[in-house]
Amino acid sequence: MKKSLKLSLMAMYTAISVLAILFIRIPIIPATPFLVYDMADIPIILATLTLGFPAGIMVLLAVCLIQAFLMGGDGWVGFVMHFVSTGAMTVIFASICNRKPTVLKLSLAAVSATVAMTVIMIPMNLWLTVEFLGTPREMVEQLLLPAIIPFNLIKAGLNSVLAAVAFKLIIPILKKTNLNY
Repeated sequence: MKKSLKLSLMAMYTAISVLAILFIRIPIIPATPFLVYDMADIPIILATLTLGFPAGIMVLLAVCLIQAFLMGGDGWVGFVMHFVSTGAMTVIFASICNRKPTVLKLSLAAVSATVAMTVIMIPMNLWLTVEFLGTPREMVEQLLLPAIIPFNLIKAGLNSVLAAVAFKLIIPILKKTNLNY
């Protein structure tokens, strides 16, 4: 694939991810309206599946920087939490699918990525949210089971499954445009 085409696609995935952060914000647990679902991880996973792991990580980095420092996110804390949690999903999709994504591999990647993000967000919330965002530790601990863990399971699960489905739907387009599929 030509470098200019790859860079253009990376920019497109980044833009779609940022737009998802801006316009698709759904509080899914009424008791915790600050836990808001967005679809930003879907284009990042698609970038990984279509362009490879390095491109997926570069898209993730760009999205995290834009969200954390230009969109009123939680600054460097939000950047770290998003980069590490979605980075884990990206690594898992890249490792399991390895440029030959079958339905079985995509399913295994979606489940593994969902579990990984959820598990990673537990200590990240207990450490970063408490130490650097000023949320009392007791509050975070009380919210783990009824809100934080279910939220991350839902968010990561939906984004993983939707990315896998979207990928399967765009494969014919990729093949027609000679994008190495």
